[in-house]
Amino acid sequence: VRTARAKGAGEARVLFVHVLGNAMLPILTSTVSVLPLLFMGSLVMESFFGIPGLGSYTIDAINAQDFSIVRAMVFLGTAAYIVGLILTDVAYTLADPRIRFK
Repeated sequence: VRTARAKGAGEARVLFVHVLGNAMLPILTSTVSVLPLLFMGSLVMESFFGIPGLGSYTIDAINAQDFSIVRAMVFLGTAAYIVGLILTDVAYTLADPRIRFK
């Protein structure tokens, strides 16, 4: 940042090119780590307020001991989390050009 300013780069260029790229990595990581909590929150909210959806469907399946539905919902949550991690890796390469896939 200091070198870019010393070379005469504008404040907007310094901010968007040099600062934002480094600041985006922790934000991307924390955003993806919250996604499973959103799924768990939907389980609680739908069962508490009686909203029909995947969360209440999962809670009903747990109470009825329907393990095939529970297994499918766990698989769905896991698949969503893995897709989120892959998208985070792709976003890392877009946000910071120093990061490359091998």
